[in-house]
Amino acid sequence: MSAYETQPAYPSHAEDRAEGPYDDEREFDAAARPAAVEGLGQGGQERLPGTEPQGHMGITGRPMPEFPDPQPLSTHGPARVIAMCNQKGGVGKTTTTINLGAALAELGRKVLLVDFDPQGALSVGLGVRANDLDLTIYNLLVERGHDVHDVIQHTRTTGLDLLPANIDLSAAEVQLVGEVAREMVLARVLRPVLDEYDVVLIDCQPSLGLLTVNALTAAHGVIIPLECEYFAMRGVALLVETIEKVTDRLNPRLEVDGILATMYDGRTLHSREVVASVVDHFRDRVFHTVITRTVKFPDATLAAEPITSYAPGHGAAEAYRQLARELIARGGAA
Repeated sequence: MSAYETQPAYPSHAEDRAEGPYDDEREFDAAARPAAVEGLGQGGQERLPGTEPQGHMGITGRPMPEFPDPQPLSTHGPARVIAMCNQKGGVGKTTTTINLGAALAELGRKVLLVDFDPQGALSVGLGVRANDLDLTIYNLLVERGHDVHDVIQHTRTTGLDLLPANIDLSAAEVQLVGEVAREMVLARVLRPVLDEYDVVLIDCQPSLGLLTVNALTAAHGVIIPLECEYFAMRGVALLVETIEKVTDRLNPRLEVDGILATMYDGRTLHSREVVASVVDHFRDRVFHTVITRTVKFPDATLAAEPITSYAPGHGAAEAYRQLARELIARGGAA
């Protein structure tokens, strides 16, 4: 049986929506559109907020720097490992893991995505039927004798591979409690393939439990997706405290690569105030790129492919391409 599945054709109201960078644009007065949206992006699409041209004032309140296309790589590896982490659910961790990985692959990087959430949303979002697989990352964590190469799935996106997960992973946290160096099990699992990839992105579960600590211990950097909403902002301080503890006790090389504002809606004062507050507190740790809320993301999820291939000319795809360039410019990826 193929490891890929065709996504169910759930009813979608996307056809009823006016095309554009915002959801429900029919109810949105064009005169109220933020000035940051002006200008055209790739494919003639209007630029979304957070992808302004170089020199323009971005919605983070800072001038947008230039993020040029990086030079192609002559060789691959060793990989830089990045954990996509936030203990709050629904902030865009999985969406960012898929689409940032695909954007990096477009730039010629070899990328491995690690599904480290028992819900298996990353696997489903790439069309992999993880529940039908005999081997997943769970087996690599709790059983000896498996080769990680036998578990890796090649996706339909060139240069993008996946270590899948399913509900079995929920048992790993209990089974690892008695292990020696239990926080370093994932690092052991990934070690044999690090020289084969340029970037490894770990999609963490929405908690600060043992699995998340394993991801932080294996990582070089952390990206924190942050929904532009007040309650999402409250938990960031606790997450940063956990990261500092892991850095101090388990992984001295760990650093915060950046905080990524997601689900931004420029029509609301609340979104703008949250972005301003995050930038005021974390300053340069906040990415210039901002991911805007759009119906294209759930549509791409139903199609089981990244936004960069599902709607390559859409502003949302350009936002993740810009994020990939920004991450490389910051030194967060090769």
